[in-house]
Amino acid sequence: MIIFEQVSKQFKRQYVLNQVNFQIQPGEHIALVGSNGAGKTTLMRCLLGEYCCEGKIVIDGLNPRTDRQAVLKRVGFVPQLPPPLKMPVRQLIRFSAGVCGTDSQDIVDITKRLGLDIQTLLHRPFVKLSGGQKQKLLIAIALGRKCDILIMDEPAANLDPKARQIFLELLQEKQEQAITLISSHRLDELAALVNRVLELDRGQVVLDDRVADQNRHCKNWFCRLILKRSEVALTKTLKTWQFTESEAGLIWEGNVAGPERLHFLTLLSRHAEILNHVSLE
Repeated sequence: MIIFEQVSKQFKRQYVLNQVNFQIQPGEHIALVGSNGAGKTTLMRCLLGEYCCEGKIVIDGLNPRTDRQAVLKRVGFVPQLPPPLKMPVRQLIRFSAGVCGTDSQDIVDITKRLGLDIQTLLHRPFVKLSGGQKQKLLIAIALGRKCDILIMDEPAANLDPKARQIFLELLQEKQEQAITLISSHRLDELAALVNRVLELDRGQVVLDDRVADQNRHCKNWFCRLILKRSEVALTKTLKTWQFTESEAGLIWEGNVAGPERLHFLTLLSRHAEILNHVSLE
C-alpha cells in the first residue's frame, strides 16, 4: 500500500503540492491527470524520494527518503524528460538490472520488441541517443525490471505509433504484477489500462474516480453540448479534446475516454453558466 498523508511541497514559497491525501492499493492502475503545473511531476518525484516534503509518504512501511534504496529496488520509473546520462547504454542496462536483481537480457528483449536496434547502440553514451531511442530504452528498463510499482511520467510522448502500441501491450502484461501510476496527455489510449483517475489542480486532488470495470473497458463516451453563447476559453478546451462544432460554435460533439469522463465534466463545470445542455452516453 502507498499512503500520501497531508503531503505538501513548495518551491520559492509557492506550494506545488498542498495537503495531498490518498492511498493506492495493490491492483490499482491510476491515471494521473491535470493541466501543466498542476503538480503531477512533483508528486511523482516526492514518491520516488527525490524531494523532501511536508507530511508523510509511506510505501509498505518504507519512507522514500530514508529508505530510498529499498524503495527504488521496487520501482520502475520513466521520467518526463530523459536524464543527461553520459553512461554507455550497455553499462546503463547492466546497472539498472543489477539494482533490483533482474537479468539484463530481460531489458534487452523489451528494447527489441519496441523496435530499438539495441546492438548498434550499446557503446554509445545514453545522452547521445535520439529522443525516441532514449524513451524506448527508459521504458524497457522500467518494464524489464523486477518491480511491483510502475511510475511513468508521459511515457509515450516520443514514441512512433507502432512503438506506442507495443508499449501499451507491454504495460498491460506488466500490470498483472505491479501498481501503476501514469501521467499522460493521451488517456484515450490508456482507457482500458486504468481503474482509477486522480486529477490534480493547483497542487490538490480535485477528483478521485474509481472506474468500474464496465466503464474501464468502454473506450469512448459520446458527448453533445449545446451552449447559450460561444466563449473563447471553452472553445479552446473543446478543441483540445478534438470536439467538432456546428451552429456557429453553439453545438459541440465529440468522444471522451471512459476513465476521463469525470475529468471532462469537471472542466465543463467551470463554464456552467453558458451550458444549455450536456449529454454523455
